[in-house]
Amino acid sequence: MPVVLPSETELYALTDTKLSGGRSVEEVAEALLGAGIRILQYREKHMKEGGMLEECRILRRITAKYGACFIVDDHVDLALLAHADGVHVGQEDIPLADVRALAGTELIIGVSTHAPEQALAAQAGGADYIGVGPIFATRTKEDVCDPVGLGYLDWVAASIKIPFVCIGGIKAHNVREVVEHGGRCCALRVRGRTRHTGSRGEGARSHDRQPVRHGVGVQDRPQGSSERSGTGPAASRDASCACGWPCAFPCACRPRRPSPLSFWTGRPA
Repeated sequence: MPVVLPSETELYALTDTKLSGGRSVEEVAEALLGAGIRILQYREKHMKEGGMLEECRILRRITAKYGACFIVDDHVDLALLAHADGVHVGQEDIPLADVRALAGTELIIGVSTHAPEQALAAQAGGADYIGVGPIFATRTKEDVCDPVGLGYLDWVAASIKIPFVCIGGIKAHNVREVVEHGGRCCALRVRGRTRHTGSRGEGARSHDRQPVRHGVGVQDRPQGSSERSGTGPAASRDASCACGWPCAFPCACRPRRPSPLSFWTGRPA
């Protein structure tokens, strides 16, 4: 299956039985992947491993159908048995070196980090990507540490060379802050049902919000103008987008390739 890292997509989805509103993991996965999600992590804390393996195999079939990357949280054994693309481990789970010894090059490995020394250790130890968070306070995960804040995200964006995903308390009202501090891939909680947009390139969207038409750190531009403006990380990046503006996301304005995060951050849609 294709391996997709957080540097190649802008939304990172996680399953959670408690937040699924009674829907099966299959229903949730179909809705997310049908809306354009390219990375799906299976996270389950309250089920016996036999049931988890069954659900992992279901998700492997669905993610394969959509060409999406499938990650299993914590359990390297389940990831290998279900032929997942990767496994994600925390600071108190099996150490990175031991996970790599078990998985070899068969799985990509993500590591949750909450401080610079953890991020540096994960990078030096051969992690394929890291999780950065919780950025804000969150109640969707038990036994979570205190928020690391945007300062840690600033440090990661400036210092870490491997891909990273921002996670923890990120919602529609604060995702702009995360983007402005260097976040390019987010695990985002959105209230409301996910719907199929009709295009694999469009991200999952909530019915109860309307897009803002102003860019992150980019002022309104007249039709046909090539002048560049704005402040912050978005304005300082390479203007590689087809529109000629310093977009925060790769090719966010190109036809048939709108940015999934644009719905909440205001990037051109």
